[in-house]
Amino acid sequence: MKLFFKAFLVIILVLTHSFEVFAQDATEIIRRSDAHLRGESSTATLSMTIVRPSWSRTMELKSWSRGAEFSLILVTSPARDKGTTFLKRQNEIWNWVPSIGRSVKLPPSMMMQSWMGSDFTNDDLVRESSVVEDYVHELIEITTLDGHDVYVIDMIPKPDAAVVWGRVRVYITTQDYLQLKSEFFDEYEELVNVMIGEEIKVFDGRRLPSKMRMIPADEPGNETIIEYKDLSFSVQLSESFFTVQNMRRVE
Repeated sequence: MKLFFKAFLVIILVLTHSFEVFAQDATEIIRRSDAHLRGESSTATLSMTIVRPSWSRTMELKSWSRGAEFSLILVTSPARDKGTTFLKRQNEIWNWVPSIGRSVKLPPSMMMQSWMGSDFTNDDLVRESSVVEDYVHELIEITTLDGHDVYVIDMIPKPDAAVVWGRVRVYITTQDYLQLKSEFFDEYEELVNVMIGEEIKVFDGRRLPSKMRMIPADEPGNETIIEYKDLSFSVQLSESFFTVQNMRRVE
């Protein structure tokens, strides 16, 4: 009888633990993952390589961000694209093109378009949408991916959100809240892109994937690889840094 009672207690504890794990707030997991990646502010140097079956090209970039509201991306090479800048300032997205000497405000209809000819969209890079505020989050399961325990969470856009995807499924590690994989679906539930995070490194005390690969689902041989060379957090960046005027001066 005592053995039966002990076994019963073990079963209850296991079931209770499983319930508590699945009862975790999926939105809070997304929030922690987003905060771990962004920090309060950050600066980075990175490269982006566009790969096609018959050619490839690489661009060098710098980026600055302040929370989820402000970000700026500068192309530093090759020479033909050098100085091209993208700015997110709250709900506005701007593009400075040195060759025409103009700042262009991007309408929401352009968020789904390719960023600089890559497999990333404008929204992927400047994130007009918020992964925390613009989606409803559902924890699907806890499984393993590449040797890591991961939360599998579906992000469904809210009806009034300015979101380009019909659904996003993300795989986030249970230990450090690292996003190892994202699957992007259109409004018809067709898989469009898969993004994979790999080669985890420590940047400014944080473990993060140093390489992100965006792979189109229906274009074999195509992918775009973003590789972080340096990433620093909690840097001093004022709101006045993220202005249309500064797009022309930043270097």
